[in-house]
Amino acid sequence: MSVVGIVAALEAEARILDSAHSHAGSPTALVDGVLLAVSGIGWAAAERAALALVDAGARALMSWGMAGGLDPALRAGTIFLPDRVVSVDGQEFSTALRWREHLCSTIIARHPIGSGKLLSAMTVMETIADKTAAYRITGALAVDMESLAVAAVAARRGLPFIAVRVIVDTANDSLPRAIAAATRCGQLRIGSLLGALARRPRELFAIMRLARRYRAAMQSLAAMARVGPGGQFALAALRAAGLS
Repeated sequence: MSVVGIVAALEAEARILDSAHSHAGSPTALVDGVLLAVSGIGWAAAERAALALVDAGARALMSWGMAGGLDPALRAGTIFLPDRVVSVDGQEFSTALRWREHLCSTIIARHPIGSGKLLSAMTVMETIADKTAAYRITGALAVDMESLAVAAVAARRGLPFIAVRVIVDTANDSLPRAIAAATRCGQLRIGSLLGALARRPRELFAIMRLARRYRAAMQSLAAMARVGPGGQFALAALRAAGLS
């Protein structure tokens, strides 16, 4: 049976697909041949998780989770299904067309969908100026830190790849330094966040705004997961698209 391997950077993103388990460590087997791995933030972590999924039997790969908006038209909570993932140094990988189209047709009647280039950055984009420059230089509409690594593994192994991302911070949102400091270590650490916030109490309102964006994004991820029970939608989409 074909197996879809899903990489999520954060445990919170993974719990949308499977709330019953902790996903630290080795890939977790979900229903109907779906494997789920929590990588941590960034390229290297995502690459390790993708390789672990392939070694565990994955025959297609998905990057799953949240992203930042670069296009000012993208609102928090928009589901973004990119047709390409790119890097600032010119690397580019296409996503599986029929798989992506199937997911779009399944969810578009219930939820707004965005598509276009997704930039995978090596560092967190903290400022509006950073996002504006990336939008202008690359033409990407959204940014994350993991999808290109997963796409590269899929390309090397000859496997279909897709990214399912939901917009959290928009192009007009600066990322509070407290958040950036708490994620530089590769995971969002609450203790680091609280410590940074204590040093920068003025960022409280920005963090509260980001929390509202986060809730919208998580609701959209849940809407994607409800396309099928648990993680089944990924394998169902793969079969319907003729990729299994």
